[in-house]
Amino acid sequence: MSVAAEAKAPAAQKRNGLLSLLGTRPGLVCLLLMAATLIVYNRVNQNSFTNLDDRGYIVSNPFVHAGLKWNTFVWAFTTTWEANWHPLTWLSHALDFQLFGLNPAGHHYVNLLLHTLNVVLVFLVLRASTGYQWRSMMVAALFAVHPINVESVVWASERKNVLSLLFFVLALEAYRRYARDPRLTRYLIVGLMFGLGLLAKPQVITLPFVLLLWDYWPLGRMKFSQPFADDSATTKHSFWFFASAIITMRAQRTGGAVRDLELSARLKNAIVSYARYIKNGVWPFNLSPIYQHPTHSLAWWHVLASALLLLLITVLVLAAKRQQYLAVGWFWFLGTLVPMIGLVQVGGQAMADRYAYLPFLGLFIMAVWGLAEWAEKRQFSYRALAISSAVVLIGFMALTYRQIGYWHDSVRLWSQALQIDKRNYMAEDNLADALQSQGRLEEAVIHFRNAEEINPRDGIAPLNIGIYERQHGHPQQAIDQYQKALQASSDPGVRMNAYSNLGNVYCDLRDYVRAKESYEAASRIAPDNPYARLGLGLLAERAGDPAQAADNYSILVTVQPTDVGYLLLARALQHGGRTAEAQAARSQAERLSSNFSQAEQALASLSLR
Repeated sequence: MSVAAEAKAPAAQKRNGLLSLLGTRPGLVCLLLMAATLIVYNRVNQNSFTNLDDRGYIVSNPFVHAGLKWNTFVWAFTTTWEANWHPLTWLSHALDFQLFGLNPAGHHYVNLLLHTLNVVLVFLVLRASTGYQWRSMMVAALFAVHPINVESVVWASERKNVLSLLFFVLALEAYRRYARDPRLTRYLIVGLMFGLGLLAKPQVITLPFVLLLWDYWPLGRMKFSQPFADDSATTKHSFWFFASAIITMRAQRTGGAVRDLELSARLKNAIVSYARYIKNGVWPFNLSPIYQHPTHSLAWWHVLASALLLLLITVLVLAAKRQQYLAVGWFWFLGTLVPMIGLVQVGGQAMADRYAYLPFLGLFIMAVWGLAEWAEKRQFSYRALAISSAVVLIGFMALTYRQIGYWHDSVRLWSQALQIDKRNYMAEDNLADALQSQGRLEEAVIHFRNAEEINPRDGIAPLNIGIYERQHGHPQQAIDQYQKALQASSDPGVRMNAYSNLGNVYCDLRDYVRAKESYEAASRIAPDNPYARLGLGLLAERAGDPAQAADNYSILVTVQPTDVGYLLLARALQHGGRTAEAQAARSQAERLSSNFSQAEQALASLSLR
């Protein structure tokens, strides 16, 4: 159904005074959507950073702390830090730090403003593409206040989600204009928006597929029976799809995020997760920041029931040939979830609320357009339809308001996750980490031991129990825990930290041969591991090799440019007779330091006897 055929919709809305006003004032609709979004999310300014990636992304990231400098640009475009290549996201975090420092309210509010902008754009693009104002407004309103989107908006590190969708929606609008008046410059704008989206987060890899759906409905440029009839609708998009797929997979594999799971386990989880996403869309209760991957524990009937549900919906939407929006919305949901559904397992989760941010737009289109047509056929009054819509939105707003509160801080977040699933070992690990960062070590170790009991293959728990044992003067127990972490986990990050910590314990015991072996094992896994480079540098200084010490400290300050790191480098250079270089390193330490005398005191304690 084309835009021209649907342009009659606003006229029908004139039967109601409020709808008539909204129908003639799209600017007023935009203001209402903005107000609703900002009101329901306003409490996010009370939230702190969490220990769910916020340290690596913002709190302890030296490149982000450098602000928008040339070195930050180079790093952003070359790094796969945190297992993704998203330079535009890194630069946005660097800008935030330049503006707000480590005040979490500023970082959170930028996320909120981007989400609000996305809400308005969804409304405007849908309205321009379909001719329906009331329906477009309802889709945008659902997108604005549905609880499933809380994670994407209030989690500071998930800036990549809201930022990438901004360019995704702009690409849809650019493509609508290109479809109306095909010109090379307009098509290049589509490509530019797609490229910027990829620079923000690889999830927009599915844009070419969505453009095919957009050609079918609402643009009416393609028929499913003849998908290759229009070259502009198919072949031009395919290159983008495959190019972005290569970029995405390379970044995730380089960053160590891709996990090796049996294909059968991945397929079963994908099928069940699709059904769970639908359930969370209709009944958004007990939303969790981490859903454990079931690996081999899914019951066959659960998988079968989920598969039958997906098959039934697919058959129904394909049979409803006159309701083209049903097929478009459904395949939008299915298709845009493919990169995150776990067929290629990235991370340890089965699914995630943040993954629904883009795909749920398809479900919202299905629901709103379907219910609107059903109401029209049964001559349902517009007043009753508006009231029922408002009730649904108010209910979602209340749930969203509550969900935002769970993200107030790490302890509250993971305590809530354990209320949802008491056997969630990842929540136990993260709660323990949050307690540990507050100095509540005795409470933390209880939760680490719980995680170890729930999942003996969890490497994070014994790694942290080892830290606890070392701090309490039990070196042999610490060594046993680190060895257990190495036996339990194949995760490069866990193994790297276990070897580095083993090196620290052996240094405590003055077993410098084993300490060096451990640090070298850690550096083989990650050559730029700062903890291993620090240990190797100290060992080299003790052995009377200042040149090797300087080499290790140079890597250390490249990865973590701190005042103490530069002072270590200066000391090694000075001992090696490289006085001018040593002075330059010391000057750099002074520039970085907020308390230089304290840094010098820390330096004095960093030596091996």
